[in-house]
Amino acid sequence: MRFLLTTVAALLVLGTPPAHAEMKLMSKDLAPGQSMANAQVFNQFGCKGANVSPELIWSGAPQGTKSFAILAFDPDAPTGSGWWHWVAFNIPASVDRVSSDASRNGTLPQGAVQSRTDFGIAGYGGACPPAGGGVHRYQFTVYALSVADLTTGDFPLNANAPGAMVSFVVHATALDHATLEVPYQR
Repeated sequence: MRFLLTTVAALLVLGTPPAHAEMKLMSKDLAPGQSMANAQVFNQFGCKGANVSPELIWSGAPQGTKSFAILAFDPDAPTGSGWWHWVAFNIPASVDRVSSDASRNGTLPQGAVQSRTDFGIAGYGGACPPAGGGVHRYQFTVYALSVADLTTGDFPLNANAPGAMVSFVVHATALDHATLEVPYQR
């Protein structure tokens, strides 16, 4: 009992350690709970969107962050394993945003790598669920990573790496993450 009282007293005097700043993710192009705009919809497979990757702005990365990765995923795709829509990594730790259409307009930071999505190409591939297939959730996640370069190491990645492999390496090196989820249906 005396130990407990001493510990409580010490915490009151010294205060509690500061809480870890939680990562946050924002976008002018995506609003949680609001349907994805046509600008972010794919422009093939019967979809008629502009296929513009969304602006993403993040904050609150933990100390020790050496790079970021962006993964966009549809867990509701009728594949049994979801669908990778955007896979980008090696985004420098000094970066806290990507602009709208960064996937194809050359504004991703130098050194960033976009790898293969489930459309079979590198770069952003917008929402395009099957017609009449109900609402799909599109999860845009920025990960703070403990490594600066995912093209080296035990599982080196490149632009041909599939989304699942990149996700494996990202999850193994993630310090924190933030997600925006938006619905879309046709």
